[in-house]
Amino acid sequence: MSNAETAGPAAKRKPDISPERCDYTKFLDIVSSKWSALILYALEDGPVRFGEMGRRIEGISKKMQTQTLRQLERDGLVHRELTPSIPPVVDYSLTPLGRSLIGPLQELKRWASIHHGEVMQARDNYDRTLERAD
Repeated sequence: MSNAETAGPAAKRKPDISPERCDYTKFLDIVSSKWSALILYALEDGPVRFGEMGRRIEGISKKMQTQTLRQLERDGLVHRELTPSIPPVVDYSLTPLGRSLIGPLQELKRWASIHHGEVMQARDNYDRTLERAD
């Protein structure tokens, strides 16, 4: 008899939490990058050109900005509008789907603002406990 057979019904049960099947974790993959959230915030008030966006987001490289915009466009959250001119003008804006994400992101931002101190205190307490254990 195998261990699974003797361990009871719990041993035969498949996990009910799976990153592959969980829409929430797929969503987090999209927005968990600090650049994704900051780009979405930069577009919150309307269309923004690439250069202006880069000036508004501290520390973002052109390469990272381009990669993140492409991913957000692929995910249907950002629209890229090319106006043929010399030089070409490219505006980025939120799609309706992207706009629907602003409320939940603002709620996360609000939570982080309220609880940041508590999280930092918990980290400090944890680290001090580890130092005493050494």
